[in-house]
Amino acid sequence: MQDPPTRPRVVVITGASSGIGRASALSFATTGAHLVLSARSRPALETVATACRERGARVEVIPADLARPETLDAIEETAVREFGRIDVWVDTAAVMAYGRFEDVPADVFEQVVRTDLLGAAAVARVALRRFRAQRRGTLIFGGSLLGTIATPYTSAYITSKWGLRGLVRVLQLETRDARDIHVSLVAPGAVDTPIYRNAANFAGRIGRPPPPVDSPAKVARAIVRCADHPRPVVTVGATSRLIRFGFVATPRLYDALVGPLMRFAGLSRERVAPHNGNVFESASAEEVRQGRASRPQT
Repeated sequence: MQDPPTRPRVVVITGASSGIGRASALSFATTGAHLVLSARSRPALETVATACRERGARVEVIPADLARPETLDAIEETAVREFGRIDVWVDTAAVMAYGRFEDVPADVFEQVVRTDLLGAAAVARVALRRFRAQRRGTLIFGGSLLGTIATPYTSAYITSKWGLRGLVRVLQLETRDARDIHVSLVAPGAVDTPIYRNAANFAGRIGRPPPPVDSPAKVARAIVRCADHPRPVVTVGATSRLIRFGFVATPRLYDALVGPLMRFAGLSRERVAPHNGNVFESASAEEVRQGRASRPQT
């Protein structure tokens, strides 16, 4: 158990421009933390930074791309130069692609895995290097219910999140020698963020979070609590455990139901031509504004 800090925490957030990352930045800002915010889009980051500064936080903005690991060193360098250390690193950066596995282009599939899984590994290398030097620190990854179950039309994302769950477990084992270094996974179910609409799409219909849907703020509160009192895995979502139980305990029933349910609840009625979404390039500041994931962001 880790006591809440008596001095301002230094918190790095990768994936801070929208969704859970944005909500986490705002939540940490209200606690008085010093923030280093990173994502691919500087304009979107600056919007979040302004909102955090209005809450009294000191904020640095460093654009970086998890699919390009060489860009991550600047995040550590900025945090240490401006604030002297990193207490917490939260990684929520992720992209998605919809479509049957054989319909998703190989380069799109590989870029999702490169960002969501290999990018998380790149974050871990930088963060753990800093934490080892400091002899303390908390690394929190944004996981997903989809890291423990499978659904059709989301093969790249599920591959990434299952891999991330395994990576986090290994890191937890390998940091047992450092009592003040913690690695955690915060795994929500469906969350109302722009990731669904901004996803690459080869399914013909725009994706949406299936109900029940939690707010990014709810997940952000869980992340802040995890920073205060680190736990190996934090599950967010009222039905997540029930769905996971069905996946494990009644696989035939689960497999029979998940396809129709995904087509009904996980894909909107809104038609869309095949496109790469924000997999290779960041969405504009307007596109990543907060709003309901099942309708255009306005």
